Amino acid sequence: MKRLLICSIVLLFISCAGNNNMSHTETAQTVAKSFFTKDESALKKHTTSDGYASLITVQNMLPESDKEIEVEILDEAIEGEIAWVKYKTSFDGKSGIFKLVKENDQWKVTSKGPREKGPF
Repeated sequence: MKRLLICSIVLLFISCAGNNNMSHTETAQTVAKSFFTKDESALKKHTTSDGYASLITVQNMLPESDKEIEVEILDEAIEGEIAWVKYKTSFDGKSGIFKLVKENDQWKVTSKGPREKGPF
């Protein structure tokens, strides 16, 4: 009985943990949507601390919108532990670029340096 209980608890933890590792493009889509819908908890979960601070600063200047945000991935590139994703949203139709880094084995959007150039 004790063994059954221990196995059940272990299985419960494994199933609850799930696989939350999203690809770099899925992370970029999630961040773009949460940015334009002002979902700060999702934004914080999928960004580094520097990336979050940068995005929140810009987000506070955006007008409120209640329309559904669609995100289209235009291009992507991976250079080791760094990924670049070019996207376009239905919010304003303009394209943007996210720099992503691996943090704790998960892709997170971060801020790029002032003179840093991506692949596109």
